[in-house]
Amino acid sequence: MATAVKTRTPRISRDPATAYAKAVVAGKIVAGPHVRDACSRHLNDLEEGPARGLRWDRKSAARAIGYFRDVLRLNGGQWEGLPYELLGWECFIVGSLFGWKLADGTRRFRVAYVETAKGSGKSPLAAGIGLYGLTADNEARAEIYAAATKKDQAQILFRDAVAMVDQSPALGSEITKSGVGENVWNLAYRKRGSWFRPISADDGQSGPRPHVSLLDEVHEHRSAYVVNMLKAGHKWRRQPLMFMITNSGKDRTSVCWEYHDYAIKLASGVLEDDSFFAYVCALEEKEDPFKDESCWPKANPSLAAGLPSLKYLRDEVKQARGLPSKEIEVKRLNFCQWSEGSGTPAISRAVWMACEDKTFDVTRLRRRRCWGALDLSSTTDLTALVLLFEPVADDPLWRVLPHFWIPGDGLADKAEKDRVPYPVWRDRGYLEALPGKAIDKLAVAKRAAQIAADYDLQKLGYDRWRIEDFKRICSDEGITLPLQEFGQGYQSMSPAVEEFERLLVDEKLRHMANPVMTWCAANAVYEKDAAGNRKPSKERSTGRIDGIVAAVMAAGVRLGEPAQEKKKYQLIFV
Repeated sequence: MATAVKTRTPRISRDPATAYAKAVVAGKIVAGPHVRDACSRHLNDLEEGPARGLRWDRKSAARAIGYFRDVLRLNGGQWEGLPYELLGWECFIVGSLFGWKLADGTRRFRVAYVETAKGSGKSPLAAGIGLYGLTADNEARAEIYAAATKKDQAQILFRDAVAMVDQSPALGSEITKSGVGENVWNLAYRKRGSWFRPISADDGQSGPRPHVSLLDEVHEHRSAYVVNMLKAGHKWRRQPLMFMITNSGKDRTSVCWEYHDYAIKLASGVLEDDSFFAYVCALEEKEDPFKDESCWPKANPSLAAGLPSLKYLRDEVKQARGLPSKEIEVKRLNFCQWSEGSGTPAISRAVWMACEDKTFDVTRLRRRRCWGALDLSSTTDLTALVLLFEPVADDPLWRVLPHFWIPGDGLADKAEKDRVPYPVWRDRGYLEALPGKAIDKLAVAKRAAQIAADYDLQKLGYDRWRIEDFKRICSDEGITLPLQEFGQGYQSMSPAVEEFERLLVDEKLRHMANPVMTWCAANAVYEKDAAGNRKPSKERSTGRIDGIVAAVMAAGVRLGEPAQEKKKYQLIFV
């Protein structure tokens, strides 16, 4: 049929966003772990979202998806002039951004992070979202920005928008261009007093009030300046949207990694933020795209539509074999593998979730033998005390029970800084927010004494750094704890890591689904010495890992003290 060549893919259903999510979760569409999580999140929110004030507006989702098909035209090569028929994954993104609403009718999502392999069509997608915000979102004097650190990078995405206007019969007569040819610098929609233009850090501009901001190649941003500049203007809009697109990067101290890490934790349920949308393509942990082509669609969601072509990918892989630097770049750009590691991942999500037990009654742990460890913070950070309970006849599993404390003053600011819901966790009893600006060691000591009284605590490991004040407080207050120093070097930590890892991998351990502990597990990475010994690294991890450090120490304490530390076991008495 003549119409068959005018679309890249047929429409899936009247609710293509949900149809895509269902197909991914059912395994009918090949997708990576973080995309599967994002789709599961969507389906879960359809059931549980109304209780949080969320509403799925299928008509609004369909309207935005239909705008691409009915108004926009593609440009370049074989796609020149064809209607922009969104692919399934694009329907999921566009539908989610414009279909999810809050109770007041405004849009739910204010920030979206999309990470796919090179050549998937992210830039045209972003340009189309910008044009929708400009012409069809009912926003007076909308400011739409294509943003980057450099003006030439911002122009790449903006040129896609200009080309779409040039190709579209509907938009050509409605939008006024400023500039000619490659030098167009502004698109004006005069009916609403709105504009769309590129903006960059080197413009020196301040005070934008974006309705929609489009950030391209976020992995190339050396700082958060552009992100923060645009976010600062959100306060002027009822429902602003920041749409971030990127390839995978190579700097795990960058703003891109910060958003990448936040996005995958959010999609997986480790964190909660109803205003943030995440779509992160990735392979499974052990998949090698140089050995198995079947995993390629997980990083390249447009592959079935020829974006990029199989020939291109095969040529890239062929040319990269045997050239380490080329192989690293191909895996990063074409298969969503971040090229510069910040350490060995400590615990995979699949392993951690396999050991989750939400239904266990903790009262069954009373008087049960356990070993513990205390990771005491300096002043304002998280403090963790984790207990490891041995198996018993009617419960042949090791049990992990964590306790967390944090200073209560400025808790909302800490939550903003760490990008986690500390107040929610406090209210739900997952951590204790103690009065004051610094950690109250006396309160921790008293609670530790109560914990020791409730359970058959054999030993409580500690790091000698920061412990002297705690020991003095215990002595002054008559608090007795079976304290044992536990070294933080590889000699003590590596056997403890191996023991804790063995219990996890063999599924001989269960944790109680405390979200603070799950967050720590998701953040943790190991560092290695030349001999391959491992220990958790707070410096290289992506967030707080205190709970995992304490759990590893507890496993090490249970294993027994290294020979040179045998005499350091002590009791504190008064």
